[in-house]
Amino acid sequence: MRGVVLHAPGDVRVEERPDPVIIEPTDAIIRVTAACVCGSDLWPYRGVEKLDGPAPMGHEYVGIVEEVGSQVTTIKPGQFVVGSFWASDNTCEICASGYQSGCVHRVLMGTIGTQAERARIPLADGTLVATPTMPDADLIPSLLAASDVLGTGWFAAVAAQTGPGKTVAVVGDGAVGLCAVLAARQLGAERIIAMSRHAPRQELARAFGATDIVTERGDEGVAAIKELTAGLGAHSVVEAVGTQESMTQALRSTRPGGHVGFVGVSHDVSLPGDELFMSLVHLHGGPAPVRQYLPKLIELICDRTIDPGKVFDLTLPLDQAAEGYRAMDERRAVKVLLTP
Repeated sequence: MRGVVLHAPGDVRVEERPDPVIIEPTDAIIRVTAACVCGSDLWPYRGVEKLDGPAPMGHEYVGIVEEVGSQVTTIKPGQFVVGSFWASDNTCEICASGYQSGCVHRVLMGTIGTQAERARIPLADGTLVATPTMPDADLIPSLLAASDVLGTGWFAAVAAQTGPGKTVAVVGDGAVGLCAVLAARQLGAERIIAMSRHAPRQELARAFGATDIVTERGDEGVAAIKELTAGLGAHSVVEAVGTQESMTQALRSTRPGGHVGFVGVSHDVSLPGDELFMSLVHLHGGPAPVRQYLPKLIELICDRTIDPGKVFDLTLPLDQAAEGYRAMDERRAVKVLLTP
């Protein structure tokens, strides 16, 4: 089969990879209908995360089940499925508490690589959720978004305790940040402040429910949030970047007693203990337990209540994956959908 492989920073190739096979009786094989490039894929692409030899790429996916292992009971061939970027058994104590991304048997789908024509899905019963029927083609981008960016944005909004009457600030205008805006609206936030300097992303943020746009960053961004909130800061802040600047900005934009939901993949981020102590701010986040939210998100998408697929502003055939990486790296695209 064809699949995307990163050989070195900036060196993305589509090449022949071995066809996936059932290894464990809990596995499933899917034919990938759509995959995409994630902002976190750009860390190794830019050389920030070091490679240990050529690496298969991709962890977001939807597709049709082709084969299942002998112990798979809830998923069957022919079903259209959405899966989390973490494979999980969904039965261990950690999963039962709603944190499938911390499953004791978890498998990071990025180690398998789903930017490909087919993929092996470990722990299929606990990882995959079937749609009620075969979805219309126009729903596929939104269902793909549920695999990671929508589920991650949703978790961030939940971790930030978003809800009715709350003012929410979102730091980061990538696909996850934009989906966090959408989630905050669905969760009933009264005011949603999107922090963005880019007009197309600002427009999408407003379409998803943002009431205010802040273009400033760093200390100026914090000051703008304080000005919009009578000097107090937001009740709920989503951090969706993963840098020192974004985390500091999120923390300082939150009012005492408020909550930060952080989901940006952290790179060299540290928080001074004294500032954290004096802030009286709650911090919660990490790798999103997307599987917890998939049934609800699929329902909202299939009944057309939400349309997170709008985050995909460039669609390319799998063979042009390298251009997709370049477009996201150069911020010419918010998120790139790949069609095998």
